Amino acid sequence: MNTGEIFKAYDIRGIYPDQIDETLARAIGSAFATFVGTPSIAIAKDMRPSGDSLTLAFGEGARAVGCQVIDLGLASTDFLYFAAGRLDMPGAMFTASHNPAQYNGIKMCLAGAKPIGADTGLVEIERLTTRFLANPAAEPLAELHSRDLLPEWVHHVLSFVDLGALRPLKIVADTANGMGGFVVPKVFGNLPFEVEIMYPELDGTFPNHPADPLNPENLVDLQRRVLEAGADIGLAFDGDADRVFLIDEKAQPISGSTTTAMVAAAMLERNPGATILYNIICSKAVPEVIAEGKGHGVKTRVGHSYIKQVMAETGAIFGGEHSGHYYYRDNYRADSGIITALVVLELLSKANKPLSEVVAPFDRYAASGEINTKVKSPANSVAKISAQLAAQGVEVDLMDGLTAQFSDWWFNLRPSNTEPLLRLNVEAPDPEICATRVKEVLALVAEAE
Repeated sequence: MNTGEIFKAYDIRGIYPDQIDETLARAIGSAFATFVGTPSIAIAKDMRPSGDSLTLAFGEGARAVGCQVIDLGLASTDFLYFAAGRLDMPGAMFTASHNPAQYNGIKMCLAGAKPIGADTGLVEIERLTTRFLANPAAEPLAELHSRDLLPEWVHHVLSFVDLGALRPLKIVADTANGMGGFVVPKVFGNLPFEVEIMYPELDGTFPNHPADPLNPENLVDLQRRVLEAGADIGLAFDGDADRVFLIDEKAQPISGSTTTAMVAAAMLERNPGATILYNIICSKAVPEVIAEGKGHGVKTRVGHSYIKQVMAETGAIFGGEHSGHYYYRDNYRADSGIITALVVLELLSKANKPLSEVVAPFDRYAASGEINTKVKSPANSVAKISAQLAAQGVEVDLMDGLTAQFSDWWFNLRPSNTEPLLRLNVEAPDPEICATRVKEVLALVAEAE
């Protein structure tokens, strides 16, 4: 098997069993345990059918090099990160997040939920995996133990809100047959909410719709049900439930940027002067809201490993990404969909007005959404366009791809980590201007080919 096909920038992901199977999982387990060098690691899995055999093989590989394995069983990814923090040991979560049923993968972290990405160990783990594929470890197996951390995790999640401030709200949660169906009942079970869960059955074949709420097509069922039920809010979770997307009472989706701004404002109320992170494709409303709240905003690259690193360096209390990942210092700097849902529900409870009115002050600009264009060389295209704009005196930022700032609009153009694609995001004062600017930038992309 070609490990280069499945080792990505932030995790491991591929089609089962063509790209990732039990033999490879066993080698990765040995490699991961060797790389981290700790006496024990924690492992968990989502509801995908291949998860049982892959986690078993991974655990055998780790135990074969003398590393004890703590099996947490079924879990959301944010639960695994919590375990890595609470147990102070490295962790491996078997999930392919929002990818279709035929995929599986592994998200890995160090003790304390510190991230592992291409720049922080994933390349070395891939090298070790190749070694263990050629020469599998054959040492006596270390011990395997099961552990139930769910009660501790639920208590931890609930600690992020004032439970006394919560009021009866009607909630519809679309968990898309993913791990949200496992965690939502456990967290919301004793709260004063009326909760309806759509597609709660754990089924990694995703019989109803893909567990990818970033795609508007996958929000249609939830939007319809919010209106039918007269719900106060809709929550859409991805497959491993580390992301959540919001739908207001009018069935309108709320962008990740707007959610970031809203949560940032709430965090600054409790922690005046705190540092808040936001990635480079977040709306400019986010730094505006942070400044208005007397906070310190820090812009980062896209991707959890970068954000967690900057969070550690700056002591930031919160960080948000446009893609629906929200990070909390007091959650071992890890992202969590369910914590974010609770924070928003507390905001909604205290505001005592519809979510659309709560959101309105934070939703300030028109955004294009991410537009992908296939090109021969994404890096070359970005370099050409950057040079052209710089020559025209345009303000250019090369932190993550190319970000160009104009008087009343901006765009970011980033190469994909895994495909020959350029990812474009544009923000402007209104939808009409935004559409015009998108055409202009796509013309630059075409010229740069």
